[in-house]
This record gives sequence, structure tokens and C-alpha cells, in this order.
Amino acid sequence: MVATIGLTGLRPDPAQASKITSPPYDVIKPGTPLEKFLRNEPKSIFHIILGEQPKRAMERLASEGLLVEDDEPAYYVYEQTWPGGQRTGVFAAAKVSPYEEKQIIRHEKTFDDKVKGRIAMRRATGLHIGPVFTLTRAPIAKALDAAKESAPLYGFKSSFGGFSELEGIENKMWRVPEAGKIGGAIQAAIGTEPLYIADGHHRYHASLLNGQTHFLTYVTEDAVIQAYNRVINGVRPFADIMAELPLQSVDSFQTPDKHRFCIYTKEGCYELAAQHVPNDVVGRLDCAILERELYPKLGLTHDMIADLHHFDYYSESALDEMKAVVDRGDYDMAVALHPVSLGELMAVADAGLEDPDIVMPEKSTFFAPKILSGLFLYRTRRGESR
Repeated sequence: MVATIGLTGLRPDPAQASKITSPPYDVIKPGTPLEKFLRNEPKSIFHIILGEQPKRAMERLASEGLLVEDDEPAYYVYEQTWPGGQRTGVFAAAKVSPYEEKQIIRHEKTFDDKVKGRIAMRRATGLHIGPVFTLTRAPIAKALDAAKESAPLYGFKSSFGGFSELEGIENKMWRVPEAGKIGGAIQAAIGTEPLYIADGHHRYHASLLNGQTHFLTYVTEDAVIQAYNRVINGVRPFADIMAELPLQSVDSFQTPDKHRFCIYTKEGCYELAAQHVPNDVVGRLDCAILERELYPKLGLTHDMIADLHHFDYYSESALDEMKAVVDRGDYDMAVALHPVSLGELMAVADAGLEDPDIVMPEKSTFFAPKILSGLFLYRTRRGESR
């Protein structure tokens, strides 16, 4: 199955890791308080992943001792703890292979134009910074628990000025040399099953287009999927189509049951039930039902879903923020969905092995919590492609 090797490259000075690490680039929206906070933190890896001069930023952080060289191949076991939950996975370098080899399994479409910036950054710095979040059915927990019996190399709490969903998460990371007994056990365990991409499809696609032999990945058996909710401006206002919908008034804006949608507007809060739930693995997903049954009435088409004039997207934990956006008049309505299950995601991914056109709809899953960027900056070994 998927072969992995230990990581070599740069890692943060343990005493400065809380200042250096950052949320992943794709959740840092331009002009937001989070973006401004990170831009004003001179130690942040933000200046590499989204800065104007990534190579110069990398050289500066290294020259200041904030990033240290580590050339001994090692796996890095990573534990995140937050109120009500904990997850452990491992950072590794996994072999890049075409999708048709069925070793790295995707569930989303990828678009070449979205990876150009990632390829340019990698070619400028020679580094892979944002990991591809992957799921495995392999039993890796025993080997990871063995690594956690020693003292961690890193231990810190994330702090991003209160502007990120990663705020306050406790992070611990253990360094496990590839050549050691536990490193060998981790390598062997991961290698028994394929890897399912949970988050970071375009980061993996960049590895394919860049001709790389390995890519930086975070591998875990466990993941929590939150609903990927949306605020919407229709071509037609929601008030104009209410009479066409079987709406039920509700007291609060909250995550609804499966195949139901909670809608918040200035006029009130409503619940809308799906009218038809097909049997196919994609069509039965709530985000697909919403696109079929509500968007046409609003005059919206599929090509508009990435247009910020019509749509923006929020995780399940941001319901109050969505309400505030509607109350300000930025968007006409907010829609909360029921989250996709891991079983539903893997059913789509498995169906896509036989038919590559079967993929999850865009903006259908939000894996929480995200993985910090900057915990390790992977540099391919001598003789390997970048």
C-alpha cells in the first residue's frame, strides 16, 4: 500500500512554536482580523505560506534561529486536545502516486489554477509546509501511543488573538526517528492501507503536478467532520420565494437533523425539509440536495458557488458569526446543514475509484480541528524531486 518515510527539513524552535505555527493558508481570508493578526506577527510561518517573498521569509526565520535544521529522518506524532475532544495522528512523507493507482484516494475535484501558488512557493523554498490531511483504516494507534510514552518535543497552546477556530487548542508533538523500533512500527502500520485525502486535495494535486516523489501528510484514524454552512445572496431575494417552499418556523438557528436545513434571515428563522432523497452516494448528500432544491429558486447556478457576491462558507461552530453577517446586510440568508459522516465521505471516495467523475460536491466538508501549518517544513531528500 502507501509507503512512507521519515521527514527531513526545518522545524520550529520548540520555545517559539506557538508564535511560528499558523492556521492553514486556505482558512486565512484576506483582510480578516486573523490575516491582520498573522501579518503583524514577525515570527509567523504566515510570511512564507502567504507572504509576497516566501524564500526571503524562510531565510529570515532560519537566520533568526526560529527554524532549525533536522536532517535525521523522523516521524512526528501529533496530539491535539480541545474542550470535549482529542485526536492523535502522525506527520510523515508519503509516496506520491497517480489517483488511478488507488493508493491516494480523493473525494473532491481539483483545479490546476488553484495549485499554482503552492507550486511556486515550493519551488522557491524547496519546502512543503502545509500537510495533506489523510485518513487511514490501518491500525496505527498502538504505535502512536508507544511514541507518546516519552516526553514530547513540543508542548504549547495555540493563540491567534481569538480570531481562529484553532484558538486555545493544546498541541503536543513527539519526534520518532525512522530508524528506531517505534519509527519502524509506524512505517509498517501506515503501509498496510491506502490513504484517503480528507483535507488538502489541492496540496496533493500540487505534488502531482510538481513531479514530486513524496508529499507531507498528516495521517490519522480519527476525524470529526463539521457541517460546511453557507451564507447566500440569491439573484432572487429569499423573501420572494418563501411562498414556494414548505417552511416551518423555528425558535433558533442551529445545526438541523439530516436532510433538513435551518435558514436564518432578518425576518425569522425557518426549517426546510428535503423533498426527495435519492439513493446514489452523491445525490443523497444534504449539500447536493440543497443545490438541487433551493438554489434554482434563488436563481443560483453551480458556477456561482465560489463567487463571494453570492456565497461565503463557515464551519458549524460559527453560527453566531453567520447570523451577524446576515444582520449586517452582507448576505440575505444563512443556511445550516447537517454534517457529512465519515461513512458517507468514504462511500463517495470508494465509488470514485471506479468512476473518477464521482466526487463530493465542493464546500461539503469541514474537518475540525484543522492541522497547524509550520510544525514541520518538509524538504525532500537529496536525489528526490521537489
